[in-house]
Amino acid sequence: MTARITRRTVLLGTTAALVVPGAASAARGFDRERVRGWARDTWRSLVAMTPASTGLPADNIPESLAPADRSGYTSPTNIGGYLWSTVVARELGFISKDEASARLVRTLTTLDRMEHHVPSGMYFNWYDEETGEALRAWPGTGAVVHPFCSSVDNGWLGAALLVVAGADRAAAGLARRIFARMRWDSFYNPGDDPAHPAVRPGGLIHGGFFPFDHDRPGGVYQGTHIGGDPVWLTTHHYDTTVSETRITSYLGIITGQVPAKQYFAMWRTFPASCDWSWHEMQPVGENRTYYGIEVFEGAYTYRGMRIVPGWGGSMFEELMPDVFVPEARWAPRSWGRNHPLHVRAQREHGLLEAKYGFWGFSPSSNPAGGYREYGVDALGMGPGNEPGNGANGYFSDQEMTNYDAGFGTCRPATAPTPSYGDGVVTPHAAFLAMMHERDEAYANLLGIERDLRAYGRGGFFDAVAVRSGTVARRYLSLDQAMVMGAIGNVLCRDVVRRAFSTPAVERALRPVIGVEEFGASRV
Repeated sequence: MTARITRRTVLLGTTAALVVPGAASAARGFDRERVRGWARDTWRSLVAMTPASTGLPADNIPESLAPADRSGYTSPTNIGGYLWSTVVARELGFISKDEASARLVRTLTTLDRMEHHVPSGMYFNWYDEETGEALRAWPGTGAVVHPFCSSVDNGWLGAALLVVAGADRAAAGLARRIFARMRWDSFYNPGDDPAHPAVRPGGLIHGGFFPFDHDRPGGVYQGTHIGGDPVWLTTHHYDTTVSETRITSYLGIITGQVPAKQYFAMWRTFPASCDWSWHEMQPVGENRTYYGIEVFEGAYTYRGMRIVPGWGGSMFEELMPDVFVPEARWAPRSWGRNHPLHVRAQREHGLLEAKYGFWGFSPSSNPAGGYREYGVDALGMGPGNEPGNGANGYFSDQEMTNYDAGFGTCRPATAPTPSYGDGVVTPHAAFLAMMHERDEAYANLLGIERDLRAYGRGGFFDAVAVRSGTVARRYLSLDQAMVMGAIGNVLCRDVVRRAFSTPAVERALRPVIGVEEFGASRV
């Protein structure tokens, strides 16, 4: 079913109070019980995805919520998401303390026996959720799956293990044991490897490694950072700080396996000089030095704000690590500035610039089928597809409308005021934003539920195209877990953050991220 949503309908309805930047939702105040109901339905979808025999959630499930319709595969990130969601479900009273412990122990017991790379303690990307077996062939197609240890996927699993260790006594010992064998330095390239020394000062985190032979010539090299048999490390490294991948850096720093200076090796923006004019826009900022590493504290200028951009400009990149680490409180001059500005920028893009009437842009299911990366183009540094047009962040609409403000005097603007098409919003992005703009995010979600009808028995569907009304009628376990994590922090006094950010974690991490001053500000 599709619904024709007009701009007039939206402005006179749910989101009217949001049109003025920074305004609270006076028309419909925050309703804790409605948000709690959203969480209950979201939890229902996660339970439907998870076989009782293993406690491993499927990657996704359609609106039927039928066990036979589970995806047939799961990942370390999915498993981690189910773990922290179980803690939140307990705090919200959906399950008892005993049931939560039983669910956590069941999942961890399965995880403990699953095949993984023993020297590093890291898990492969894909497993069968019904058995816990590592996939060597893709469900449905039979395509060969080469086991791969992803630094970011294992990062989310590691973060979840720390949450369980801090939140559930019955499961804590098993969670700590699995976490203790994970070697985050297996992903850390300090730049002293003769086979691949070309990384930024301070060192960078690899995308991951193949523990066995594989079919990726040219994208990997043989080596090891922890001794023993070599693996096939990716030549690709994560090198931007506004990225979900910083969780892996955090875990390495927390455990002492990665030096603090690595956090400052990542780009805030790429340089402002003309020989870097391929990225989205010319940044403003100055150089500062932390832990012996010189950092260009660059920021993009957008709608009266200076914001440190991500690779694609998505809410997921900006805010998913903030579900676990109280970044705004621990780093008030960096994340404490950037998080609220990024949320405001996404809101203003959706309501004022693109005039979608709704907001919240992040990678999600494509309402037209498949999966796609969505974001606010102006907040992303990634390379573009059209020569001479600079970079593209992720696009916010189905038409892939490009925003290009130029690069100062180095490259002229080609599309500074584009007209946008069928925007795609994803509810998980708005829930993440709720940690910083509670009332505005709530009113936005209320409109997505009522006006766009993007809601089912398992909570909000994964995404909706706002002008055509086309809904991606399925649930992704990671996106549902982000919803649960954000709601847990908003309704349950930062339950996920409190469990993760123990005094030991704070002692290790807060001095590192707290010393920095971003170039983010209001102009």
